[in-house]
Amino acid sequence: MGFHGFRPISFYRRLLPALYLIVMCLAIPAKIMNIDGTKANVDFGQGVLREVNVALVDAKVGDYVLVHAGYAIQVIEEKEALETLSLWNSILEASPK
Repeated sequence: MGFHGFRPISFYRRLLPALYLIVMCLAIPAKIMNIDGTKANVDFGQGVLREVNVALVDAKVGDYVLVHAGYAIQVIEEKEALETLSLWNSILEASPK
């Protein structure tokens, strides 16, 4: 008998493109409206305001950040944030109601 769960590394290399799709995370741009310590109120657009943790980034009021799971994970340029929000709005408008 042997260990039947073993697969050579070449087996997993074939799966890498699919694994990237599975583990990909989603981060949404938001504008920082105010900051209080490590918490900030951010605007995702269209009146969607939320509190997020900004301890991981060096951001200030007016900056755009990428938010994932309640944490700001990266400061981004305003142009990039607005383009991404525009694409999200297009997707949402096109989706069936």
